[in-house]
Amino acid sequence: MLGITGSRHRAGALLAGLTLVTAGVAVQATATPAVAATPHRILFDDGHAEEAGNADWIISTSKPDPLAQDSSPSSETDWTGALSSWGVDLQKTGNYSLKTATSALTYGGTSATDLSKFDTLVLPEPNTLFTTAEKTAIMTFVKNGGGLFMISDHTGSDRNNDGEDAVEILNDLMTNNSVDSTDPFGFSIDSLNIGSDYPSAISDSTDPVLHGSFGTVTKSLIASGTTATLKPADNSAVKGLVYRTGYSGNTGAFFATSTFGSGRVAFWGDSSPVDDGTGQSGNTLYDGWNDSGATNAALALNATEWLSGASGSSSGGGTGGGSGTCTAAQLLGNNGFESGSTTWTGTSGVITNSSSQSARTGSYYAWLDGYGKATTDTLSQTVTVPSGCTTAAFSFYLHVDTAETSTSTAYDTLKVQVLNSSGTVLGTLATYSNLNAASGYTQRSFSLASYAGQTVTLKFTGTEGSTLQTSFVLDDTALNVS
Repeated sequence: MLGITGSRHRAGALLAGLTLVTAGVAVQATATPAVAATPHRILFDDGHAEEAGNADWIISTSKPDPLAQDSSPSSETDWTGALSSWGVDLQKTGNYSLKTATSALTYGGTSATDLSKFDTLVLPEPNTLFTTAEKTAIMTFVKNGGGLFMISDHTGSDRNNDGEDAVEILNDLMTNNSVDSTDPFGFSIDSLNIGSDYPSAISDSTDPVLHGSFGTVTKSLIASGTTATLKPADNSAVKGLVYRTGYSGNTGAFFATSTFGSGRVAFWGDSSPVDDGTGQSGNTLYDGWNDSGATNAALALNATEWLSGASGSSSGGGTGGGSGTCTAAQLLGNNGFESGSTTWTGTSGVITNSSSQSARTGSYYAWLDGYGKATTDTLSQTVTVPSGCTTAAFSFYLHVDTAETSTSTAYDTLKVQVLNSSGTVLGTLATYSNLNAASGYTQRSFSLASYAGQTVTLKFTGTEGSTLQTSFVLDDTALNVS
């Protein structure tokens, strides 16, 4: 057999400092993402008091699908909501699929509005705090290639009187999440209430948001709004596109863009520019969408196009948190473990270059159990299986080395499972044991095609009994899609 039998002594490079995280770490495919296929999938949030008070920040009263109100809208009044102009203008192109989320935001789940099924998430002035799980979902979505459109309002715009306004809520998303709280987008939203202004766009003929297929942006509108302070030292991709009069550089940015991971981010400092003046009865609205002194419609639509990847721009970002196309690729990061402790999450010391066992290729491999005492080791990685892929082959090479002598009893086991973002087991692909001991590595392969369009965690769990070691040794993993 490969390696040794007997009690294990971990050596070499260890996965030091990592703790068990059932849901794994979100990763992006190593292949260059393709431009998102039409229709580009846009999710508008309406689960955080976006209709409180005079706000009516919805594209339609029909949720989640606005097409149920009118399947072929020709004017903004065919859909009801202060954002209906935005929705109808996108719908009329034939290139967008629009939905509205009314419940908690998730990523990697099975609901119709799960973020993995969309290219862009629009947060139109949220008025309740996102939960810890929601913030993880949003940030992971963006990191994996999704577009995030954050629309704020002035400080004190607490429409539901819960003590939180959009400035605080969006800043909390960026600074108090489990994915990256170290100024991930490179800007913070200012606590200001700017009464009125027509902020001007910068001069940049190459910028796809200012010069997109929906027109050229020259000015926007502030009707009680705020701005952002840019911090390019934290994220060099941050860029101010529209500035409050008298401001430039890192202060007074009324509209800004950035990137995070493989995704794209846009910020707008006021909800008035996207308000089309019509909506549900009883709301006091303002028609900023058609304001003659600004080009708000072009700004909103071009930004949506850029965030979803529809513009084909190379200025950063990916195809979305859940891609509708399939580019042939190997999706697992650090799949041969040669980068040591990166990408995978698991028990300390599982990834190693110890000479006590042998890698199939290279120097590093993953070694679960092998102590000769009651032990549980884990190793996991989270990955999105593109919805357009018909083939998704998950494979790995396994060597089982044991000191057990039984030919009939499985004392020590290795489970290979698929989990969702909540840690729920969706399926057990295989269970190996001391009965599978053999010399050399054997390749094991499973189809994950049934999980297309989902973000799943691939997890190995090795469980060893109280006496006599069994080592489960892994190398050269892969998830090949096409």
